[in-house]
Amino acid sequence: MTTRFIRAIRRLSRISREDGMTTAEYAVGTLAAVAFAVVLMAVVRSDAVQSALTSIITTALNSGS
Repeated sequence: MTTRFIRAIRRLSRISREDGMTTAEYAVGTLAAVAFAVVLMAVVRSDAVQSALTSIITTALNSGS
């Protein structure tokens, strides 16, 4: 009887540790996504990229007429 109890306790302790890891993985993934978004926004807001995008859009709009 005590052997079953000990096995059950060990199983439960493994399950609780896995739950914490999943939450930590989501947190790290969210931080990575936010960091990537910040870098992307900095790149898109730069003068060189805005100029290139404006040129591409202007060329695309003028090519039909």
